[in-house]
Amino acid sequence: MQNAVERAISIMWDRYNEPLSLDTMADSAYLSRFYFSRLFRSTTGTSPGRFLTAIRLYKAKNLLLETDMSVTDIAYDVGYNSLGTFISRFTRSVGISPARYRWLAQHGIPQLSRSAPDGQWCRGEISGRLALPPVDVPVKVYVGVFDSPIVQGLPAACDILEGSGSYVLHDIPEGEWHLRAAAIALDDIASPPSMRRPLAVAAHEPVKVVAETRLSIDLQLHPTGIFDLPILIALPELDSHAANGRARYSRSRFERRAATTARVLRKTAR
Repeated sequence: MQNAVERAISIMWDRYNEPLSLDTMADSAYLSRFYFSRLFRSTTGTSPGRFLTAIRLYKAKNLLLETDMSVTDIAYDVGYNSLGTFISRFTRSVGISPARYRWLAQHGIPQLSRSAPDGQWCRGEISGRLALPPVDVPVKVYVGVFDSPIVQGLPAACDILEGSGSYVLHDIPEGEWHLRAAAIALDDIASPPSMRRPLAVAAHEPVKVVAETRLSIDLQLHPTGIFDLPILIALPELDSHAANGRARYSRSRFERRAATTARVLRKTAR
């Protein structure tokens, strides 16, 4: 049955700009609407409609990065009939507006900040061990909790690692949250943003967080596959045209240091 879901997802990627209905996607899987929806959700963790929306917004990100198309043209190109709907969904999912996203991709997307204890223990906390599959390149691992199965918007709490290890998410509000992790190869900075995808991801079933509780959840990441949702949240390693923020900073610091040294040498030579 997973082949049926895989076939439907392939159609979404190929025909994302068309008005694909649930009936069309169910027919492609040779299943009834009801059974297809249930099977799709159990396989991917979300509904066919939300998966298709994630693909459309992911494609919109690529067009903003790789073309000079207007936001209006991009909205219609990825299957939206309303510019306002597109902008609001993009902003909610990526965390910034389409125009702002395009500008930051050129000038440097800010790094997510880790959540930290607020000094007054009242909200929930999740911690555990995070394990990566074998990788032979440097990575950055993001782990956070979201109010949706899709990695979108800003996480309620976040931690950032440089490989397998322990994570902790502080100060999580009460409610039901989706725990997600993604490992991104730092070497991918040499390729165009539209070609970058996480090396590995992990998803945990929804977690109920209540005040003043600590949960322990270990995560095992697996190589990214067709059933994994695209990551919509704006991350420097995935979405910046420049090599990365740290590289730009290092070069400018080196240039400043070189300029200072040159001035000192000139004064000494006088």
